[in-house]
Amino acid sequence: MSGVRSVYVKTYGCQMNVYDSDRMADALAPEGYRSVDSPDGADLVILNTCHIREKAAEKVYSELGRLRVLKERAAREGRTMTIGVAGCVAQAEGAEIIARAPTVDLVVGPQTYHRLPELVARARRGEKAVDAEFPAEDKFAHLPAAERRQTIARGVTAFLTVQEGCDKFCSFCVVPYTRGSETSRPVSAIVAEAERLAEAGVREVTLLGQNVNAYHGAGADGRDWGLGDLLFRLAAIPGLDRLRYTTSHPRDMDDALIAAHRDLPQLMPYLHLPVQAGSDRVLAAMNRRHTAAEYLALVERIRRARPDIALSGDFIVGFPGETEDDFKATLALVDAVGYASAFSFKYSPRPGTPAAELSAQVPEAEKADRLARLQALIADQYTAFNAATVGLTVPVLFEKPGRRPGQLVGRSPWLQAVHVDATETSARIGAIAPVTITATSTNSLAGRLAVGADRQTEDAA
Repeated sequence: MSGVRSVYVKTYGCQMNVYDSDRMADALAPEGYRSVDSPDGADLVILNTCHIREKAAEKVYSELGRLRVLKERAAREGRTMTIGVAGCVAQAEGAEIIARAPTVDLVVGPQTYHRLPELVARARRGEKAVDAEFPAEDKFAHLPAAERRQTIARGVTAFLTVQEGCDKFCSFCVVPYTRGSETSRPVSAIVAEAERLAEAGVREVTLLGQNVNAYHGAGADGRDWGLGDLLFRLAAIPGLDRLRYTTSHPRDMDDALIAAHRDLPQLMPYLHLPVQAGSDRVLAAMNRRHTAAEYLALVERIRRARPDIALSGDFIVGFPGETEDDFKATLALVDAVGYASAFSFKYSPRPGTPAAELSAQVPEAEKADRLARLQALIADQYTAFNAATVGLTVPVLFEKPGRRPGQLVGRSPWLQAVHVDATETSARIGAIAPVTITATSTNSLAGRLAVGADRQTEDAA
């Protein structure tokens, strides 16, 4: 290790990319790199990219144009700035990135970032280093052990990747091509990381996977464990008071996982369960391999097991060939489910996916109109869900100070942001206390500490 260098990682996209960015910083720490909050003056800048949304690659190249200016300035000042592109755009485009943006020194895919120190060393020697393959080895086995990670705790909540890749091959999705087939980490590795997080003060862990409820990791008993089994094991870790997971596929919600929602108080009553559309014809074209009726029946089963559960979802409007009647079926499904929140997007072709080759692309104006109508319905449901919590007293995990002095921000069991005025705010970070919800706003709830909350906070401490 030759001195201390600085690394800035800019993260695009999903929570898994946030986790991956942290692990990249961990992998570089033994090489003397410390994380900084700005690319200005950084020795190494990495863009950890996402390929899901429209024009993702264009955004990356635009950012690279800005970084080129910083790199040229560093050279004039006698410094060396190394620039890397990681993540799903790196996986999809590989060496093409360097051909299009020569300012880039290295490209690393999401399955090979454990090789990042070697790639950085090659880049600093003047090589253009590219590694965007699907290696045979497990990248997690090559990352620094939890006790050596500089980034192990960044607050009272944390992400933990348990599964990667997807075998579903939805016709609109690039994930199988950028993240590969479904793989799951061993139970022992996940438990060890979760225990270290709890020891570092983390109270809530969100398990991550492109298709997280397809988890099938090797257990100590010699059999493959499902996500339900894993959640029961993690719930036994002292100090780990809240568990969540995302993102799920309806076909992988098995009985054991539904039972975990029923039986584990640590598993929060919030489930992200994408459906994408309400028309069986469109679902078949998407290769979702479930019908609207099957999805609604699954929702009913989950709600019987956990009546207070809140659902969120993903929706794509304007999929090739979608008619007005197909779209109305989506509105009907949303109306039937009643979502607490949802993400919705206009369909945009992804090169290399089957849907990109389909005819009958929906005109942009129709897609925009349908998206506006869908988002209006979802907004009404979101507003109604939040309004229904006014007057309730709910446990809130306090995560950080608010914008105003004497204000705290935390999360309800249903992932709502909650603002509270309180004394001794710093001492309450990491505590779970009862809060009576008094009002709603556009993106959060307001509340007051309930009677006895001070005593509970002291007991937790």
